[in-house]
Amino acid sequence: MSITIDSAGRVVIPQAMRRRLGLDPGARLEIEEVDGTVVLRPANRVSMETAPDGLPILRSPDSEPLTTEDVRKVIEETREWPRH
Repeated sequence: MSITIDSAGRVVIPQAMRRRLGLDPGARLEIEEVDGTVVLRPANRVSMETAPDGLPILRSPDSEPLTTEDVRKVIEETREWPRH
């Protein structure tokens, strides 16, 4: 796919792509240059890191960390889901 940069440096992300990515008007994006390539990604999304013990950590800047009780509740609710 090819798009054009206007005189103000703006680009338009095609509507179908915005819908697939959940990018509503006003959504914030992060921009980065990687090996001569421009990379755009939604800001404030969940990211994965690795803890010192090697376990994965999911981080979201928009939410508070889950407590042990929160995790237990989610596990129990998941066990109760209808199985098809």
